[in-house]
Amino acid sequence: MSTTETSSSHAYGIGIIAVIIALGLTISWYTMFWLPEENQKVFVDEHILHPDGETIINIIEGSSSPEQQDNYIPKVVQVQLTIDNYVIWNNVDSTPHTVTPDSHDRDEITDPFSGEFGSTGVIMPGESYEFLFTDAPPNGAWVIEYHCDPHPWMVGIVEVTKSRF
Repeated sequence: MSTTETSSSHAYGIGIIAVIIALGLTISWYTMFWLPEENQKVFVDEHILHPDGETIINIIEGSSSPEQQDNYIPKVVQVQLTIDNYVIWNNVDSTPHTVTPDSHDRDEITDPFSGEFGSTGVIMPGESYEFLFTDAPPNGAWVIEYHCDPHPWMVGIVEVTKSRF
């Protein structure tokens, strides 16, 4: 056996080992990372992701005063999936506010598509907080009571139901 035959068979063997290792790494990545992440994605109907309308809630001027009766206008809203489940809180007051859920049970106030309900930090004057509700119980409504952290007298309720159509 000549030297060139020996070195080429070693190179061929190393190439096969490299291909086997690469295949093993690819299969490992696919089963450990890609498949679990892909299976966690939630399917949401296009009509729910792009509803016909939206619901606007205004945080009105003077809401930071405890004497003011109204602050989130409207105070109680009922939204239906596919119709008006895209909700926007506009801060038209001159003071920063929050939209903070009353419940401390995060599973109770987490939408499977949009995530955790509630503004992250304050909503500055002239800014807004938006949330797309994509889920509701099959029989009944998802009722979320919320408030403003710095001004706890400011309270509101969002009731999410499935549309009948």
